Amino acid sequence: MDIKQIQDLIRFVSKSGVNEVAIEQKDFKITIKTTGEQTVVHHAAMTTSVPLHPPALAAATTAAAPVAAAPAADTTNYITIKSPMIGTFYRSASPDKPLFANVGDEIKTGTVVCIIEAMKLFNEIESEVSGRIVKILVDNASPVEYDQPLFLVEPI
Repeated sequence: MDIKQIQDLIRFVSKSGVNEVAIEQKDFKITIKTTGEQTVVHHAAMTTSVPLHPPALAAATTAAAPVAAAPAADTTNYITIKSPMIGTFYRSASPDKPLFANVGDEIKTGTVVCIIEAMKLFNEIESEVSGRIVKILVDNASPVEYDQPLFLVEPI
């Protein structure tokens, strides 16, 4: 399922009045839930080893946060968490909320590491790997492209 099909599906679900739609294919799963003013999208690509899992949130942050530097080490042993969509990268849900992930934090599968805003939907990006974050590759409130590296994770 490509991004255009997902966007069309989101529009259809929002207009139809249906509360929840779930589609699961061999290598792809998507769930769309609507609640009055908010649409939540859960997405997982089942065949990739480092992909992410975005649902939506109600708020995003605009405050810039510094990106911590990683040690200058061999990055071949690190796993890269990449953006599953085009949008704006945020490190916390709002300016007064704590950051989802910092350098040195240990994360587990399902840990929210950031938000990507796309088409006025705020998508939580969850890690599908466990490990320790060694580098954050994107500045807060920066635009990101599909498949752009966001984090380097050292597997545990």
